[in-house]
Amino acid sequence: MHAHPDDESSTTGGVLRTYADQGVRTVLVTCTDGALGDAPDGTTPEAQHHDRAWVAGHRAEELARAAAILGIARVEMLGYPDSGMEGWSQNDEAGSFWSTPVADAAARLVPILLEERPQVVVTYDEIGFYGHPDHIQAHRVTRAALEASGLASSLFYPAIPSSAFKRFREVLREADVEGPGGDDDDEGRGPPGTPDEKIDVVIDVSGAVDAKFDALAAHASQTESSFFLKMGRDRFRQFFGTEWFVRAIDPLGRSGMDHDLFAGWRD
Repeated sequence: MHAHPDDESSTTGGVLRTYADQGVRTVLVTCTDGALGDAPDGTTPEAQHHDRAWVAGHRAEELARAAAILGIARVEMLGYPDSGMEGWSQNDEAGSFWSTPVADAAARLVPILLEERPQVVVTYDEIGFYGHPDHIQAHRVTRAALEASGLASSLFYPAIPSSAFKRFREVLREADVEGPGGDDDDEGRGPPGTPDEKIDVVIDVSGAVDAKFDALAAHASQTESSFFLKMGRDRFRQFFGTEWFVRAIDPLGRSGMDHDLFAGWRD
């Protein structure tokens, strides 16, 4: 369950391709149309001639290409208008994903959950991974839909441990590439990322890391100038061969470190 086209590749591209290669059926639900992203010609959402419909259509095409690279069996777009970044006026526009009542959006997701009956569901944590309104809404909608469905699925949140975040910045500095903002102790909040001790699942996706890079490249309108691609394929492999997750709901009652989102379901 992701907010925008390209989110599936950046945080879960490795597990999507890895599990597809293992014969696991993977399903992607994308909540918004991504219309407030950059246009293919580089036009930003702030520009008066930014065409949301054009951007949305192009991003849907990019999503289809990325999904094929990642081996995703089914892609569903809920079709909500992109709400934009935190504090943008579009957050509160009528019909935007952020302004939609959680129960209304969850009602669109429940039938998909009941059709697929997933053992494992992945979405963002309560702060949306980094505070994006649509990510926070995706978290709320997923939790509400799971509860309404009555399914006993395992729920996980993607995360980056603080120690890995530090290594990530080192890799970017070596590549002379500007990365995510913030200092290691930004405004007294402590190091960025999730505390290492809160990570519950560490997955080796090194066999899928090239597919993850290619999927991000398929979203060229958003990623062509991003740190993901600017760091180059070799450095990308150094860091993105691992993906990390936090357990949120676990009907199997597991504890300790796992290396598979389906641990316990396969036994």
